[in-house]
Amino acid sequence: MKTDTADQHWNDQWAGIEQGSKWLNPEEDVKRWAQGFTPGARVLDLGAGVGRHALALASNGFDVTALDAAPEGLAAIDAADLGVTTVLGRMDALPFEDQIFDHVLSWNVIYHGDENILLKTIAEIRRVLKPGGTYMGTMLSKRRLPFERDKYAGREISRNAWVFDAPGTDKIHPHYFCNAAELLALFSGFETLWLEDREHEKPGSYHWHLTMERL
Repeated sequence: MKTDTADQHWNDQWAGIEQGSKWLNPEEDVKRWAQGFTPGARVLDLGAGVGRHALALASNGFDVTALDAAPEGLAAIDAADLGVTTVLGRMDALPFEDQIFDHVLSWNVIYHGDENILLKTIAEIRRVLKPGGTYMGTMLSKRRLPFERDKYAGREISRNAWVFDAPGTDKIHPHYFCNAAELLALFSGFETLWLEDREHEKPGSYHWHLTMERL
């Protein structure tokens, strides 16, 4: 069964995005991370959406490639005309050569699937990163799971992967939740530089924020 299906929801969201949406503003964590990049660094924004990070990085002089499975988001990036290379593709089968990126970003993306998809995606991130390159991303914390289960009927379709009866949201598609030990086990071949379990805007909306270095 295909489990990385949330792009179906997000493609519709990107087609109707409104000015002022939070999905248009780059995250402060990402801006701080990029301050350590060398000029002209090659960056992959994996699951770029409408390009809030890809466009900000490109405007700061970095060589940015934006990959997404939702074409409406990539169209918005192309329309901005800031020199970002856009690629339609899947996160678990990146259409790039080995070790070509200095940095990979994937914000609120790679947990959309089961553990098999997640492991393939992390292996692909490691493959396309140069040794010593960094990865920044987010994952869903298991601390969030009880809050979701209080709001919606849900079922675990495989280890740590859940779907919820929440029409109109991406929660009808598989989401992966993990604790710290499980997260670190997933990122084989990486050294952890930063890991924080943080609550976002809504109560209980815990996400892991992480930066990893490719060994």
